[in-house]
Amino acid sequence: GMMTNWATVSQSIRRLRELEARMEGEEVGQLTKKEVLQLTRERDKLEMTLGGIKEMGGLPDMLFVIDTNKEAIAVEEANRLNIPVIAIVDSNATPDGVDYVIPGNDDAMRAISFYCELAQAAVLDGLQTEMMATGVDAGGAAEAPVETAVAADAPAEEVAAEAAAAEAAPAEEAPAETPASEAPAAEAPAEDAVKVEGATDEGAAAS
Repeated sequence: GMMTNWATVSQSIRRLRELEARMEGEEVGQLTKKEVLQLTRERDKLEMTLGGIKEMGGLPDMLFVIDTNKEAIAVEEANRLNIPVIAIVDSNATPDGVDYVIPGNDDAMRAISFYCELAQAAVLDGLQTEMMATGVDAGGAAEAPVETAVAADAPAEEVAAEAAAAEAAPAEEAPAETPASEAPAAEAPAEDAVKVEGATDEGAAAS
């Protein structure tokens, strides 16, 4: 009776949220141990029965059922509320009341996990398609600030690169002064000329 009695169920969900807020707030420190124990038990009981649907904002738009025999009441409620039903129908189950029948094994855990993964992927694809149709791009909006930050940092990187180039330039120009050390090689012919002249003078004296 969860769907057909949604008004009462929604009140219980609201009560569960109130208890969670009280237990997480500062008010719990002002309560006695007995009061805290009572609130904790009430919260745990509601969490056990409603924890799986407390995030629902209302009745589901569609029902996905694994075992139609076990969930026959849920299928009946969905039919009463005109909620479409997608179900995995095994050979021992009846397709009555199921709008979209998927023949398959509803007993093996691996098969059930596979069905749930496919259903999850289909829901996410549908939501993404709907967002794109309405012009909403959550992924692009989330990445935009990162791109802006990178663009803002670009001038600083260029300045650092120019500074590094300026520091490297004097180091490259330093070898230009090295010809001074090569000067003796350039003056070597003059010394040879002196030696030749000395040899000529000695030859003249000998003659």
